[in-house]
Amino acid sequence: MPESDFQRALRALHEGGVEFVIVGGLAAVLNGAPVDTLDLDIVPARTEENLAKLLRVLDGIDAIYRIQPSRRLRPDASHLRLSGHQNLVTTCGYLDVLGTIGRGLGYQDLLPHTIEMEIGGGLRVRVLDLATIVALKEELAGEKDLAALPLLRRTLDRKSTRLN
Repeated sequence: MPESDFQRALRALHEGGVEFVIVGGLAAVLNGAPVDTLDLDIVPARTEENLAKLLRVLDGIDAIYRIQPSRRLRPDASHLRLSGHQNLVTTCGYLDVLGTIGRGLGYQDLLPHTIEMEIGGGLRVRVLDLATIVALKEELAGEKDLAALPLLRRTLDRKSTRLN
């Protein structure tokens, strides 16, 4: 398993001008949930211009598909246009580029449910808010989703209590 350097991956995406939202485990962590995650999950804007920027960044961090890494298969624009998941391994660790999440929610759908955060060194990123993460996990109801829900709900309750 490669060493994860989420900060370096996020800096590369930011400096490459890629529009994206952080979702998944790292989004939960950035929202204060005490969970572990092994990968960075993002939903990028799927405009041609943004996908071209994303491909340049992916090339720069040596992104290849996780399945059969010995074949060194690289994503291309046709893969990134799809609504599915591109599970990659990079020099920064695992990176999952998701066309949509939940029931077909893409970048534009997720934007109203994001928070802009500074995560160190002046790096600002868009992160899916915790209430939306909880709602998506409830909707998906997969085994891993259901296991994470009690902790995510407690974190959300604590955050709500602190705000009131």
